[in-house]
Amino acid sequence: MTIIFLICVIIYFFHNEITSTRSLHMLQQNRYNRGYRYIKWIIRNFKENFINLNLLFLVFIALQYTENLKTISPYIFIIVYLFLTFKFIVERKNEYNKLPLKYTSRIKRIMVTSSILYLLPVFFIGISFDEEYMSNYFLVLGLISYLNLFVILLANFLNRPVEKLVGEFFKQKALTKLNSMTNMDVIGITGSYGKTSTKNVVNDILNIKYNVYKTPANYNTPFGLMITINQFLDKYNDYFIAEMGACKVGEIKELCDLVHPKYGILTRVGLAHLETFGSEENIQKTKFELIESLPSDGLGILNGDDEKQLSYKIKNDVKVKWIGIDNKKVDTYAKDLELTHKGTKFNVVFKDEDKEYSFETKLLGRNNIYNILAGITLGKELGISIKDLQKAVKTVKPVEHRLSMTKYYDINIIDDAYNSNPMGCKMALEVLKMMPGKHIIVTPGMIEVGAKEDEVNKEFGRQIASSADEVILIGEEKTKPIYEGLKEKKFSEKHIHVLNDVLEAFPLMMELKDGETYALLENDLPDSFNEKK
Repeated sequence: MTIIFLICVIIYFFHNEITSTRSLHMLQQNRYNRGYRYIKWIIRNFKENFINLNLLFLVFIALQYTENLKTISPYIFIIVYLFLTFKFIVERKNEYNKLPLKYTSRIKRIMVTSSILYLLPVFFIGISFDEEYMSNYFLVLGLISYLNLFVILLANFLNRPVEKLVGEFFKQKALTKLNSMTNMDVIGITGSYGKTSTKNVVNDILNIKYNVYKTPANYNTPFGLMITINQFLDKYNDYFIAEMGACKVGEIKELCDLVHPKYGILTRVGLAHLETFGSEENIQKTKFELIESLPSDGLGILNGDDEKQLSYKIKNDVKVKWIGIDNKKVDTYAKDLELTHKGTKFNVVFKDEDKEYSFETKLLGRNNIYNILAGITLGKELGISIKDLQKAVKTVKPVEHRLSMTKYYDINIIDDAYNSNPMGCKMALEVLKMMPGKHIIVTPGMIEVGAKEDEVNKEFGRQIASSADEVILIGEEKTKPIYEGLKEKKFSEKHIHVLNDVLEAFPLMMELKDGETYALLENDLPDSFNEKK
């Protein structure tokens, strides 16, 4: 094998290792192709992924048929791939990523496997090397680099047995630890949306009396729960709050089989992940896997304002308590809500008492009242006094990116950037509307609601029309249904601004502000949904 070919191989390998970081990033953001999300991302971004300068590898096809240029093919290869590598590094350096690639153990294992896949063709070329076929070799190497996205997909697939063994090891470790913690009970929280907010609110309320630990961030998968149990739980914890996420039927049951919750809270049943669930009925059935996994001496807390929960027939004998705001036939309900830009005051009525109690919170929006009601109901069940519950609710901290207030220079930002859904969007608009001053909304719309995506986004546009003075839409293609909904309500087109990069929205907000200004950031799509051009 010639020296020049060895140099080409080194550049080929270096180029692939560098450019694979983007593929790994998208694989990670798309949950390691769970529910074929990564494949769908590849298809959705076909033009960006495949109609680009990486097609320069086709030069080597032309070289095969040009006898007098064959000899310079190694030099062309070096120039092309050094250029592509440099271009990629510059672009990634200047790129804004909301969630950067995390070099977890799983990612590192995929990197090792992909490196082996990149080296395999080099090995086979090496054992039968013939300078006569040099252009063919470069064509093969160029094609592999071009199909980098699929090399990472294959590496992820090949690693599945390894990941299964790793998962089983950590699962047994977690089960052993949980079995030894006989004085601790588990509280499971699931729903189509509102899980993380509810988890944080319940945690703040219960911690006034007990030592409670909750899953950090959005650790709501089997691995997330195992990491939390193995690394963070200790013998002093009275309760463990486990957030539970799912994309398909059976996944909540899998989590329940791991942690065996005694208490369960179901937030709302909606359209999130409709595409992977297949139907609204499957979503409903999966969310109730938590309630149907509870023991007979446990407690399930359900939302009496949610028709999807009211209509479901529970298949076990666990005790259930209902909460609500509009529905007054529930066990615990809130009334006399006073929602302001500074927080919320409300009264709570317990069905088993002929008395109402006043509460106040810094949290904004009706959704947070449901979260607080769930925490109050569970806290009362666990023996926390009303006085302590009132004190705890008053000190509950806003959750970042979930209707939390912040500042951008002199603009008041209502940050509701974490994942949108029809109910959440509607309530966020209610919060924006009650703010004193000029109203701006920045949004890319809603995703992962399956075939109803255009329908719910168009309705979102109609709702925005009566709540905002200025609308900044992020993503020209994705936000067309919102635009249509706005126009249907005769919203002035000169107050609709369409951008493809959320970073451009901030200087635009500075231009649009007028005195006291409130800007709602509603949903912040993952990088895999970016429409930047």
